[in-house]
This record gives sequence, structure tokens and C-alpha cells, in this order.
Amino acid sequence: MRFDAVTALAGAFIYLAATCFANAASDADVEKIVAREVQTMLPPKGGGGVAVAIRSSGRTLFFNYGEADAERKLPVGTDSIFNLASVSKLFAATLLAQAVEQGELGLDDPVADYVTELQDGGDIRRVTLLQLATHTSGLPRIPQTYEPWHRGKYTPPDFIRFLKSWKADKDHEPGKQNQYSNTGFIVLRLALERRFKMPFTALMEQRLTQRLAMNATALPPPPALLSRAVQGYDSDGKPIGTPGEEQSTLDWPGSGQIFSSARDMATFLAANLGELPDHRPLESAMALAQHDIFAISLDVAQALAWEIVSSAHPSIIEKNGGLRTTSTYIGMIAQKKLGVVILANRGKQPATRVGRQILLGLAGRPSMPRETSNAK
Repeated sequence: MRFDAVTALAGAFIYLAATCFANAASDADVEKIVAREVQTMLPPKGGGGVAVAIRSSGRTLFFNYGEADAERKLPVGTDSIFNLASVSKLFAATLLAQAVEQGELGLDDPVADYVTELQDGGDIRRVTLLQLATHTSGLPRIPQTYEPWHRGKYTPPDFIRFLKSWKADKDHEPGKQNQYSNTGFIVLRLALERRFKMPFTALMEQRLTQRLAMNATALPPPPALLSRAVQGYDSDGKPIGTPGEEQSTLDWPGSGQIFSSARDMATFLAANLGELPDHRPLESAMALAQHDIFAISLDVAQALAWEIVSSAHPSIIEKNGGLRTTSTYIGMIAQKKLGVVILANRGKQPATRVGRQILLGLAGRPSMPRETSNAK
């Protein structure tokens, strides 16, 4: 009996030590964990770098590696401006949750209630705001997947025409399956614009970024921020395009990606962790957006844009993004008040794996054996 009691006590102590690691970790401890994991994202040749923000024990730490622009020999900094890629979807999801919390619309509202042209459409009339925000609408990843014959970018009339003509099939039934859709989130932006009678960019600024003093977050980056925008590089370290350049198959203001800095995204992270006392209503909306809604697999659930990975032990709430010139990640272990933001100006980098490993390292947990989702 005594052996069992001592063993149990020792086990409890080990568990307590592990769960308290994040609170006891010094800045040097955190830096070692970050530097160890980020090494796999630093280019052996060519351009590119990584900006990291860590939220731990109620404080924010920043770590920067590599080059924002190799030709100009500019290092990555905490205020460098990156293309967020699909991490941008969290902004529309937050605005949706905020509007639901304030009784301004409902998750089960048909999108055609707001984008009224769609009332003359077909299956799009069955799609709800909830389905758009959880990738369960059945809409394709991009319009060209459904219309491979279309040439060039989609203008607003092109996009509405496509939505009205779209037909669901047994593998693309609204509400029946989780299929990642960039299209769905653009439709969600349109619905929010129509509901609040203002462009999505203005809506985002008025109801989210200005409230959090996220002054380096924009869609697209204005001239004042372009001087801080990083050069984008492909996976081989070759430059592509120009700093601050959007990558979109759509052609109208507000349809592209959002740009931001590690400093701004650290504020967004802190708010999502519920650590900004002056913003309780907004944080309540963010908490709503983090609720699991649709099971993607046994280990992964879909929330409003966020995904919840239960196999991590403890669960990680996360969103990633990737384009030819950017790899991004934001993740949290909510019960431990731990969070990380990773912004890289090089495509096809393992930001998701690195972010998870950093979180688990800070939580004193074993590493995950493999990634359960890819950059989107």
C-alpha cells in the first residue's frame, strides 16, 4: 500500500510540474524551445525568415529569424508585415460570432437573406452562414474548381453568376461534409458587408482591429504599411512578386488576404485567450467562434474557422495558412493560457508542425508524432 501511495504521489508531482512548466519557464527557456523548433523553417539558402510571437503566463515574447528581404538585407522584425493567407479567415469568423452574440444575425440564417441576388439561384439558397464558416457549405475550394473553363479573375458579377448556377451533388451537400472552401469565406464576407452596409475592410476596422489597436492589420496593406511588407519567397527561396502583393483568383476590393504583423497578431491571440480585460464582449464572441461544431475526424473538430485538435493532449485550437510565398499559423492551448503565432515569408514551410511542437514544449508535453492537417 505504501508503495502505491508513494508512486501515486510521485506521479501527481510530475504531472503538476509538467502543467506548471509554462508558468515557471523563463524567457530563456521559451527562447530555447522556439529556436529549436523554428530551425526547420529557416532557409539553408535563398531568402526568407520567420517572426514568432509567444503568449505565456500573461506576457508576450517575440522572436525573429532570417530576412524580410534578402536583396535589401532587411531582417525580419516584430513589426514586419506578412500576408496571413488563410489565417485571415479568423477575422470573418470573429465578426460573424460578434454579430451573433449581439443578436444582429443568426448562424442558421440563409446567406441569400443578405446577398439577395442569390434568392434567384439554385442550391446556394440552402447554404447558411454557419455552413460557410465551418467549411460545410459544399461550395468548392475556389470557383475555378467548379468552372475550369473560366479564364482570368472573377469580378463581382462573375462571382454572383457562379454562385447562382452552382449545383450541389451527393459529395457536396450543404451541412453534410467538411470540405475546405476559400469560396465559402468570401461569400461570408459578402453577407457581412450586406448586413452592415459597409465594405468588409471598413467593418473589420470598425468592429475588430481598431478596438484592439491592431494598426498594422489591413486588407490590402495601404502605402503606409508597404514599406514594412516582407518580400515573399517560394519553397526554394526564390523571390516571387513584390512585397505586399495579394494572391487571389477574385478581383475586387476586400476579396484578398489580410496582412498583419507578429505584434498585431499577438494582440489578437491574447484576446482569443481571454486575457484583455477591457474587451470582454469581443472576447465572448471569440470564445463562441472556438466552439467545436462539426467532426472532421476522430481527432479534429471544426469550429468557426478554427480547428480543434484533440489528439494533442491537451487540445490545441488552431488555424494555419499557406500560399506560394507565405506560411502562417496561430494556435492556443486555451486551458493553459498558452499561444503562438508564426509568420513566414516562404511558401510550403511546416508552420503547423512547428507551432504545435512549440505549444506542447511550453506545456511540458511530449511532441506529436505527425501533423493531422495541412496548410490551407
